[in-house]
Amino acid sequence: MLTGSRPSGSSQEISTYRGQDQASLRAGRLGTTGLLLSVLAATAPLMTVAGVMATTYAVMGVVGLPLLFVILGVLMALFGIGYAEMSRHVHNAGAFYAYIARGLGGLAGACASYVALVAYSALQVGVYGIFGFEVAGLLEKFFAVSVAWWIPSLAALVVTGVLGARKIDLNAKVVGVVLICEVLLVLVIDVAYAADPGPQGLSLHAFDPDTLTGAGLGTALCFTVAAFLGFEQAPVYAEETDRPQTVVRRVMFLAVGIIAVFYAVTAWLISVATGPDGVVAAARQESSGLIFTLAEPRLGTVFTDVLHVFFVTGAFGCMLAFHNVVARYAFAMGREGLLPRAVGRASAGTGAPALGSLLQTLASAVVVAAFVAVDDKPHGDPSAPVLHLFTWMGNVGALGVILLMTVTSIAVIVFFARRGSAGAQAGRLVCSALAAVGLGFVFGYAVKDFDVLVGAASGSALGWVLPGIIGAAAVVGLTVGLVLRARAPHTFARIGQGNEAFRLDQAAGRQQDR
Repeated sequence: MLTGSRPSGSSQEISTYRGQDQASLRAGRLGTTGLLLSVLAATAPLMTVAGVMATTYAVMGVVGLPLLFVILGVLMALFGIGYAEMSRHVHNAGAFYAYIARGLGGLAGACASYVALVAYSALQVGVYGIFGFEVAGLLEKFFAVSVAWWIPSLAALVVTGVLGARKIDLNAKVVGVVLICEVLLVLVIDVAYAADPGPQGLSLHAFDPDTLTGAGLGTALCFTVAAFLGFEQAPVYAEETDRPQTVVRRVMFLAVGIIAVFYAVTAWLISVATGPDGVVAAARQESSGLIFTLAEPRLGTVFTDVLHVFFVTGAFGCMLAFHNVVARYAFAMGREGLLPRAVGRASAGTGAPALGSLLQTLASAVVVAAFVAVDDKPHGDPSAPVLHLFTWMGNVGALGVILLMTVTSIAVIVFFARRGSAGAQAGRLVCSALAAVGLGFVFGYAVKDFDVLVGAASGSALGWVLPGIIGAAAVVGLTVGLVLRARAPHTFARIGQGNEAFRLDQAAGRQQDR
């Protein structure tokens, strides 16, 4: 039955869009294309190429960045095998925490829910910094208008909040157009770099395993894994797809493959444009301006200006993608009693988690305002939003997602073992185990070298305060879970069950009414 339809008299039908029964997101809004565009938008191709790649080359000095993308693509595929199989059995907008709850129990699920909420919120809020910085620069360059970075950031925050409360298929169209333009521009850059290589020609040296040696390898993995964040969001939209058992799995593997190949090729061609021997030095000199500096003599100033514009639109698409994920996590948590019940009600008009979207908008406004308050320069410190808001929040969010992926891999194994299907799922469970080990390795390095990730001095308090945000979120979730287990055991038992529990409750209520 399509959600939102009227009961036809059959006792088996449950309307989820009448009165207090808005406990489901509206189904059938997304197909394969719409969902793929929605999850890929979170990867923000231009922002990844200009930010993640240049930073990894510069800070870590690892020439073999293209090979890292291939290795991480394999690791993400291993994770996706068990994750995708889990998505066939559990359809819940709470994805990570729902899977963890179904495998490891309600307390683990409650912890994971708050970690996911905080991690994805941090990822989304962090983008406001670089967005505001870039827009302010464009306004100054093209219109001679000087504005503080936070003005365009807050304007984008309002627009994102409005779109987040609208139909998800509208959002998919917005981010889809932006994403396609970004990809086409990066492909043009790739062709230009290949057609006019640096002094070493079309060298494949960046794919040589010897380029991955050095003390910076583990931390480079932490930087690079951020480029993949987005594909794991596909199950969050499962309730809004037409065929979740098929579409979610297909989109996840398409996304991993596209990201790995696309970024590996682009990272390689950046090294080709500079020459593998000079890419680290060039990145350290140009920082996030590397791709623009390399593109201008090959493609002209006008094209470079267009790149800057689409860098901004890509950042907006990324913000919107993460905003939608946070709103759906909040919706799932409200539906299951981990947040106030009102948050777990979908809009009757749009089928979107409108209140969850509003809460995310307000939370983002508070964080941006906090960074504005400490930006005490006459016209704002132009480095503060990028180096602090973007870098700090982005790495906190990435750390939380890596942790969730690691624990989810373990939960997948336990889930199928408890169902007595470990033998039938043996191959997938081995993949999940390998993913847990690999992701655990990356997480360990991220915690160990977090001061490097955020550009802080060795021994800085930021090295433990910022990761502590994820730990604090887990403690809050644990506390909520313990309270629910003691005071509302029925609600506690529903953690991770999503709309399945709602439907069972409704059916039971109808039986009692007869």
